[in-house]
Amino acid sequence: MTDGRLPPARSRDGLGNTVPKSWRGTLVLYRDRRIVSIFFLGISSGLPLALVFGTLSIWMAREGIDKTTVGLFSAATLPYALKFLWAPVIDRSPFPLLTRFLGQRRGWMVATQLALMASIAALALTDPVANTGLMAIFALLVSFCSASQDVVIDAYRVELLEEEKIGAGASTVVVGYRVGMWIAGAGALYLAEGLDWSDVYLIMAALVTIGLITIMLSREPAHHVDAETEERERRVRDYLAQKPELTARRAAMLAWLYSAVISPFVDFMTRPQWLIILGFIVFYKLGDSMAGVMTGYFMVELGFSNAEIANASKTIGLAATLLGLLIGVRLIARLGMLWALWICGVVQMLSNLMFAVQAIVGYDFGMLAVAVGVENLAAGMGTTAFVAYLTKLCNHAYTATQYALLSAVASVGRTFLAAPAGRLAEMVDWAPFFLITTVAALPGLGFLLWLTIAHNRAAKKAPAS
Repeated sequence: MTDGRLPPARSRDGLGNTVPKSWRGTLVLYRDRRIVSIFFLGISSGLPLALVFGTLSIWMAREGIDKTTVGLFSAATLPYALKFLWAPVIDRSPFPLLTRFLGQRRGWMVATQLALMASIAALALTDPVANTGLMAIFALLVSFCSASQDVVIDAYRVELLEEEKIGAGASTVVVGYRVGMWIAGAGALYLAEGLDWSDVYLIMAALVTIGLITIMLSREPAHHVDAETEERERRVRDYLAQKPELTARRAAMLAWLYSAVISPFVDFMTRPQWLIILGFIVFYKLGDSMAGVMTGYFMVELGFSNAEIANASKTIGLAATLLGLLIGVRLIARLGMLWALWICGVVQMLSNLMFAVQAIVGYDFGMLAVAVGVENLAAGMGTTAFVAYLTKLCNHAYTATQYALLSAVASVGRTFLAAPAGRLAEMVDWAPFFLITTVAALPGLGFLLWLTIAHNRAAKKAPAS
């Protein structure tokens, strides 16, 4: 250190990286200007999801849209599950003009943010009762632009920071993401008390400029490809170039497809237990997602006002989530990745029972504050462990595409499996509904058990190998 003092003591975080033992040492990492920029990009990332998920469901509930339709609107987040399909294009192809002047990451970031502002504005100007189908299309467009922005932000975050600061960057983007969701959740609900929903959504569209200004004030990160990856891609290029039946242009196109699209998938599928890993990623947060689809509608039906929902679900929820994030970080550092996933997963599953209790109690703001606080604390813990696990799985040679693939797989539970939650809520009372969402978390823990057993067997064989 420049002042001559010893750096803070450090320990392992369960991912093979070192982390500070003291809270003071941890806080020093967050003074980096790049970490601050990642926080604001996280806000830009979290803002759109609430606008097509929780907040939109409350808007539609206020307009009298039926539960089944509201539940099916969660399918508008489909692009989050499919973003890996176009991630290679964002990763390797330039965006016209913008890439030339701003660089690969910043150019794509500006493009996606401008498109995001336009699509949110279009959503704002649509009547959910008279044009429900058109609103679904615009919600889908918002999700597409948002998912594309997430691909760029994830790649930018990893390439911008040194290895020892990747953990700090990951936690910072999650905190920024939660703040963005709070703005589009609590902020939107507060504004909806005195403004039309269309005006509220137009204001949200304008707030995307937070990310736009941040990226314009930031620098383009350096993109590094390790020697092994470079050599493998060179061999493929040389092999295709020597094929007499291929023109030079076709050979170059096939070489690009291999390096950008095929290699990231081949790399992942050569890992032991890769199918079980994918199953775990899909189901780990399923119970949480099923409950989340209908929580807003549940609170409206119990008679809570927009302000009460904002105070409990968004304000208290944000504070509880931030505490959960910190607890998750310490669990990983002290107990390792697997134990953190187990503890956070069990707590996350049991937290849904609090809403079952709320359904029995009925309209009671104190109970709502407790239920929302516990649920968001658990969600913060689970998100921290889960994001750290996804980060661990990525090969840094293919970070953008692999992280897009893994996070897209994770969204399958929220997009497809949680979509029928609205129909389920119409078939049963609220208390049984939340009991069912609790049980829905068990498959994820079952996959985690399989991975834990495989990990322990591998650890026992390691000394003899």
